[in-house]
Amino acid sequence: MTRETVRGQLLDESIELSLTEFCRACSKDTTWVSALVEEGALEPVDVSDKHWRFTAVSLQRAHRAMRLERDLGVNLAGIALALELLEELETLRARLRRIDSNQDI
Repeated sequence: MTRETVRGQLLDESIELSLTEFCRACSKDTTWVSALVEEGALEPVDVSDKHWRFTAVSLQRAHRAMRLERDLGVNLAGIALALELLEELETLRARLRRIDSNQDI
């Protein structure tokens, strides 16, 4: 059996990362992050600001995007669509859980 070490970092949802910090946390360059912003897969906190900042939620999306790219070979446009659909699926599942728990009462 092979053991794999998984590294992670817990972030407060209110934390904001600079573009440099965000790239370092993703182990990706600014070109990759900029391309995801252009595709709508990532949103800086204030798009009009020349110094992009990203939330912990964006970091989670970026890590999910990296897995889609690495494991499935999905291109950037596909990543944006897949992220949107996965989040919609999670929302619907949460709604169903709430409905089911209310019916149990």
